[in-house]
Amino acid sequence: MALFQQACGQFEVTPLQYSLLSALAARKTADQTTLAADIALDRTTTTGALKRLEARNLVERPINAADRRARLCRLTRSGAALLAKIEGAARAAHEATLQGLSDRERAQLIAMMQRVVDRNANQNTSAPLLE
Repeated sequence: MALFQQACGQFEVTPLQYSLLSALAARKTADQTTLAADIALDRTTTTGALKRLEARNLVERPINAADRRARLCRLTRSGAALLAKIEGAARAAHEATLQGLSDRERAQLIAMMQRVVDRNANQNTSAPLLE
């Protein structure tokens, strides 16, 4: 997180918010539950982060006409522009995180981390994580 803040602090976006912006860029439109699953976080934490992004006009969260209990999220133009600006710095932070590891070690680390995420993907905690 420190490496991300060092590389991306000027954009005033947390790693969680960056993950949400990236997930929305990939999906175009998604409900909050789907986004929470995409980034492997609980729905409460995800919703709070989305509300903060909405307050900055980086995402829209209109009520889903087909299911009024849900909100469909999408990037605004401002959100897409910010994501384009931050992408290089975020990739630099990722590289700095893995610096000193061989290509083989990087692949192993990422594979192990993915296994941890996959194993815990169905966990639903009522206690939100701190952003």
